[in-house]
Amino acid sequence: MELRVLVSSLAGTSCFSTMKHRAHMDGDVTIAGFFPLNTLGKDEYTPIFKNYQFVLALVFAIEEINKNPVLLHNMTLGLDIYNVEFRAWTLFKNPFIWLFGKYKIPNYSCMRDRRSMAVLTGPSGITSDQIGTLLGLYRFPQFTFGPFDHALRDHNKLPALYQMAPKDTSIATAIVSLLLHFNWNWVGLLASQDENGSWFLAELEEEMAKNRVCAAYELVVSSQSISHFLRVMAAYNKINNSSASVLIIYGDKDSVIFIVLSLEQMLMQGKVCVMNLQWDFTMKTRYFVLGSLHVPLIFTHHHVDVSGFTDFVKAVNPSKYPEDIFLARLWYLSFNCSDAESDCVTWDNCPHEASLDWLPGHIFDMTMSGYSYTIYKTVYALAEALHEMLLLQTEVYTMGNRKGGVPSPAQLHLFLKNNQFYNAAGDQVIWDEKSKLEPEYDILNIWNFPEGLELAVKVGEFSPYAVHGNQLSLSEDLVEWAIGTTETPNSICSESCGPGFRKSRQERKATCCFDCTPCLEKEIANISDMEQCLKCPDHQYANTERNQCLLKAASFLAFGDPLGMALACMALCFSMLTVVVLGVFVKYKDSAIVKANNRTLSYILLISLIFCFLCSLLFLGHPNTVTCILQQITFGVVFTVAVSTVLAKTVTVVLAFKATSPGRRMRWLMVSGAANFIIPICTLIQVTLCGLWLGTSPPFVDTDAHSEHGHIIILCNKGSITAFYCVLGYLGFLALASFTVAFLARNLPDTFNEAKFLTFSMLVFCSVWLTFLPVYHSAKGKVMVAVEIFSILVSSAGLLGCIFVPKCYNILLMPNKNSPYRFRDKRHSRRNMHSHDKTQRIFKNYQFVLALAFAIEEINKNPVLLHNMTLGLDIYDVEFRAWTLFKNPFIWLFEKYKIPNYSCMRDRRSTAVLIGPSGITSDQIGTLLGLYRFPQFTFGPFDHALSDHNKFSALYQMVPQDTSMAIAIVSLLLHFNWNWVGLLTSQDENVSWFLAELEEEMAKNRVCVAYELVVSCQYISHFLRVMAAYIKINNSSASVLIIYVDKDSLIIIMMTLEQMLMQGKVCVMNLQWDFTMKTRYFVLGLLHVPLIFTHHHVDVSGFTDFVKVVNPSKYPEDIFLARLWYLSFNCSDAESDSVTLDNCPHDASLDWLLGHIFDMTMSGYSYNIYKTVYAVVQALHEMLLLQTEVHIIRNSKGTVPSPTQVISSTSEANTINKDSC
Repeated sequence: MELRVLVSSLAGTSCFSTMKHRAHMDGDVTIAGFFPLNTLGKDEYTPIFKNYQFVLALVFAIEEINKNPVLLHNMTLGLDIYNVEFRAWTLFKNPFIWLFGKYKIPNYSCMRDRRSMAVLTGPSGITSDQIGTLLGLYRFPQFTFGPFDHALRDHNKLPALYQMAPKDTSIATAIVSLLLHFNWNWVGLLASQDENGSWFLAELEEEMAKNRVCAAYELVVSSQSISHFLRVMAAYNKINNSSASVLIIYGDKDSVIFIVLSLEQMLMQGKVCVMNLQWDFTMKTRYFVLGSLHVPLIFTHHHVDVSGFTDFVKAVNPSKYPEDIFLARLWYLSFNCSDAESDCVTWDNCPHEASLDWLPGHIFDMTMSGYSYTIYKTVYALAEALHEMLLLQTEVYTMGNRKGGVPSPAQLHLFLKNNQFYNAAGDQVIWDEKSKLEPEYDILNIWNFPEGLELAVKVGEFSPYAVHGNQLSLSEDLVEWAIGTTETPNSICSESCGPGFRKSRQERKATCCFDCTPCLEKEIANISDMEQCLKCPDHQYANTERNQCLLKAASFLAFGDPLGMALACMALCFSMLTVVVLGVFVKYKDSAIVKANNRTLSYILLISLIFCFLCSLLFLGHPNTVTCILQQITFGVVFTVAVSTVLAKTVTVVLAFKATSPGRRMRWLMVSGAANFIIPICTLIQVTLCGLWLGTSPPFVDTDAHSEHGHIIILCNKGSITAFYCVLGYLGFLALASFTVAFLARNLPDTFNEAKFLTFSMLVFCSVWLTFLPVYHSAKGKVMVAVEIFSILVSSAGLLGCIFVPKCYNILLMPNKNSPYRFRDKRHSRRNMHSHDKTQRIFKNYQFVLALAFAIEEINKNPVLLHNMTLGLDIYDVEFRAWTLFKNPFIWLFEKYKIPNYSCMRDRRSTAVLIGPSGITSDQIGTLLGLYRFPQFTFGPFDHALSDHNKFSALYQMVPQDTSMAIAIVSLLLHFNWNWVGLLTSQDENVSWFLAELEEEMAKNRVCVAYELVVSCQYISHFLRVMAAYIKINNSSASVLIIYVDKDSLIIIMMTLEQMLMQGKVCVMNLQWDFTMKTRYFVLGLLHVPLIFTHHHVDVSGFTDFVKVVNPSKYPEDIFLARLWYLSFNCSDAESDSVTLDNCPHDASLDWLLGHIFDMTMSGYSYNIYKTVYAVVQALHEMLLLQTEVHIIRNSKGTVPSPTQVISSTSEANTINKDSC
């Protein structure tokens, strides 16, 4: 017995247990629908009614058609909607009930008046397949509105099934276009293990191969095992640890839910998921929180907007559709219409104005989805086919009812196959799969910020009908990448090879994985990602970037070149020097030394040397035929004259001694002047060789396009290398002969015997030209010419220096030696030079006192701070020597030096101590003051050794820790592209911390350490002077030296580096103090180019004006100021230490002093003192205001707190903190 519940209004009560589990609407012809309507009510799942939009789309389309006077005249459409569950044992339950009236009695129908003409199933392909097998037995038209499924194309198995979604023929092209748009060429593939996945992978891999996009990995999984499969470590490592940042997912609806769930559990942050999601992906919020993790980009079929649908949905309520159990349950679950213990709805409890647009978007979407549009389109297609059938059919078998005859469902197939029309939305509908248009795609991005928003935003579209290159349009500014990231993710196997580089394949890897190899010297790559470099023509060369061929410029060793100019200046200078020597010899021609060494030969040798120097100028300038010939001929002849003259002088010396011996037959050679014939004979032989050279193969102008990059060298070709070496060899023979004869005559007894000088000159000459040969052969272009010129100059200078410089020395400076008579007694005089080293006094540190006084005077004038109480100060000098370090602290504490723990100062009113800037000094004094719980403030650099609060319970460091020093130094290195540096540090706790920070930051930015020296203050001066350290620093290829040390070590390091004269080094330092404190220690500005990092501080107004008015009369108890005045302004005689201020200039001021002696601007340490005073005063002020019971020491000015109370107040004050002070 059928029980129908009619609800005419929201009044009354309805119970779901008595309602039929369907949605029904009467009509002459009905359409059945089997949808996954998971409205589970009180179960454990959160009710989400996204799929209920399928029902509303069907109702909306039916109501539109029923109102249309053109379609189905005198006939109305109705519907029956059933839920379908994706479980094998309950999948056929509702289809059986709809077909036969009962669940367990198939092929026997209790429903005599059934008027259904078609069935809608979807979106799952598996569900449509199962139900289609059943409906195919009865030739019942079945329409699927899910994505196109290749498994449903078998018309033999499913003859009555029609797929309404178009085939994804261009999905691969669309996805690859998106990849190319973002320059992603290294992606992962994840597809379902079915016919759809296989087809998609084949299409995608073909399209990727065309566009050089590579797959990092490929995973094919099934929905049954994917949840287990993706959890195993192999798949996790392949996806999450892959360098590919993009993952392409393609599968059916059921598979994708499992995929997304598994990906979410694995938390693969930073991956961009590109999906073929043709359904509403936010259907299950528990499955998808990937908006911030995986950045999904979703391809969905584009569809036109259907007007009126949103307004229709707003007006839907259970009173309008009383036979819709799904709508009633939706109302029941959404608007709290009943108690939780009952399944009956008291409609009076529901809000009367309730509407579906009250629901959040992730529960119910008001806009028509892609699947809903397919349903809408299917209803119109069915109505058109039914309309055509009713018009053309003459005889039909109908079932009688009150509205007329209804055709049978089997007859509808003939009108469905070739039907084409435009629906009410203006969209063309084509039944034939082969004639269907390719789909256009919308690209959606899920916005999940704030968390849980999960808003699908259209960011682009793809149209296969657009012009190639313009098919994809994308708004990148709308894409929400991972939270905290604004830049587009990068997914490439290898960075693109820019111009100047070519791609070289990596072995056993995809084509997208390659190395960028620089083009060779004569090759270029003018575009990115070239497979091969292009070779430049011979008259062109590749620029340094290897991306362009440039015309080579003509080049030669010109006078204007630095090298040419230097060689020309050397030649002219030596020529002038030779002329001067010749002048000296002419002037002192009658001196014994000039006469004894054969005056005429000396003149000839000097004149030939002048031409030897000048002949080198022929090698400079633009070569031509004349200069090329004169170069070698002049060189050969004039050098032959010079060397033969030396040979003649040597032979003359030998003959002079041999011929003077009694009975010698060679006496006539000496008398006849036979030695004088050596010069013309030797020169004639060389001229003959040069003549043969010019007659056979003379020198000529030639070009060299390969020796110098970017230039064509114009030079003189020797013509005949053999002739050139014959000329050079002949010169070598003469030089060797001269050397041999002079060597044999070197010990001949005589006061003016020059054989030793001739021997040494020939040794130099031969050494130069022997060295010339290998160097000349290895040199090319202009360097080869320069080598020859240099050899000419050096060999000529060797002759001039070795032979004539000693003679000129004797002639000009030792005239007593220029005599045949020499005295043997020698007198020596010694001059004792006494130098007085005055160390310039520098008063930089006195600014510490002034900063303290300035802050105290400011506070004393402040009516708000320390009301009725004033501040004072006691300043003592502290020496950095172990035996005197505690002298002044003891005097301050106990009034005497050698009686500790006994104080004679009953009225001491000190509340705090400032110490610095040395950390070692602060350490030592802090240990002493900690015994008495005296507040101590250090204004020097932050020292990790002072951070031990157990040891230094009363010590506060006012300078922050250098947490960003390493980043700052590496930023400076990167700015100048320095990636090869040395490290020099002191051996203490501060530097160990800094080194760890610096090396970590350098490793991140690929900056390397050439060497690392860690030294201590005690032996650093000795250490840096040893040769090993000197070679490591000075001879290293690293031009940058990073120095991070404490103040005491730094002065010794700088002084040692200065003594070693390491020119060209750039020193980067952590200088947190005034480095110009000692000018004698630092003159490295020109040698080591220091770059110094100091703490930034604000300017303190009024300090400079305060310093200008400081003088001893204003502060009569300041001995340091009085001594500064005494030493700076000549206030007393040098013999007395008493200061008479009347002798000082009355208008004297500290701004008279030079900046390196005293600085008027507040330094970093002075600012720390200024800041410290205010911090202590603030703590003291807070203590006096808030403390109710304090122990005080009374005096005439009021009550003064004890130092231990200041410590307590200081620890609680906001202005001072032991860790962050």
